[in-house]
Amino acid sequence: MTDTIYKNQVELAKILEKYSEHDGAHVTTIPSLFFLRRSNVTDLSHSVYNPCICIIVQGAKELFLAQECFRYGPSDYLLASVNLPVSGQVTEASPDVPYLALKLEFTPSQILEVIREFKIQGIKKENAKRGMYVSPIDSSMLDAVLRLTSLLENPDDIPILAPLYMKEILYRVLQGPHGRSVEQIAIEGSSTYLIRDVIEQIINNYDRSIRIEDLAQKANMSVSTLHRHFKVVTAMSPIQFQKQLRLQKARQLLFTESKDAADVAFTVGYESPSQFSREYSRMFGLPPIEDINRLKATYI
Repeated sequence: MTDTIYKNQVELAKILEKYSEHDGAHVTTIPSLFFLRRSNVTDLSHSVYNPCICIIVQGAKELFLAQECFRYGPSDYLLASVNLPVSGQVTEASPDVPYLALKLEFTPSQILEVIREFKIQGIKKENAKRGMYVSPIDSSMLDAVLRLTSLLENPDDIPILAPLYMKEILYRVLQGPHGRSVEQIAIEGSSTYLIRDVIEQIINNYDRSIRIEDLAQKANMSVSTLHRHFKVVTAMSPIQFQKQLRLQKARQLLFTESKDAADVAFTVGYESPSQFSREYSRMFGLPPIEDINRLKATYI
């Protein structure tokens, strides 16, 4: 880690500490920028990541996409280029040195805007690649991130300068070692672009039966080609992807609403409560009611 990166991280830590005084996720006044703080290591939690850049200032984290593990800390950044259901846990944190991180969400249209505005050359359609990766962070990107977050101290500057710094950050991503694969989410007709559309179709209809043949037809692919590209991008099949979405939504409903497990199973698209219970236990480690009781006990 260079001195410049270290100094920028120290400054970032001060900003994150100021605007996230307690544990949890914190919305900022900068569009699509979120701060996260944890004072202790955490159990495994489950969520869906939108396209985003995640940077850790203090601590470390493990993120799981299906069976693939991504470990990262202050010398790295994690990028998700498409919507992905993941599980993760903070692995380094303490009350004295809390886990501090930021998440910056972006859209494919923002990627396309950067490609056009900076006239990035030589872009061709390429085969799909994994929709998540960890890469070493460099001083140029971290400097842009620091300038973006520092706008919280001068909120009148946010509407003008935040979009400019955001473009610079995305430009640095596109110039990085995985830039080619990120470009593909914005290149109409590329296999990644088409799989992104399939992912959105599944997310918008997670509680309905899906036919792989219909998804393949919408993507103008054969069933086998769809399966291959989808698994390259997401590390799982379309059915496994939908199952993770259903179970995450079911857990949320059980935690926040007074419904029994059978009702929730039907709500998220299961036809068999017993199958729902088996798959829920496999993913979360306990049957639905026991798992929710354990979760609620941690919030008392």
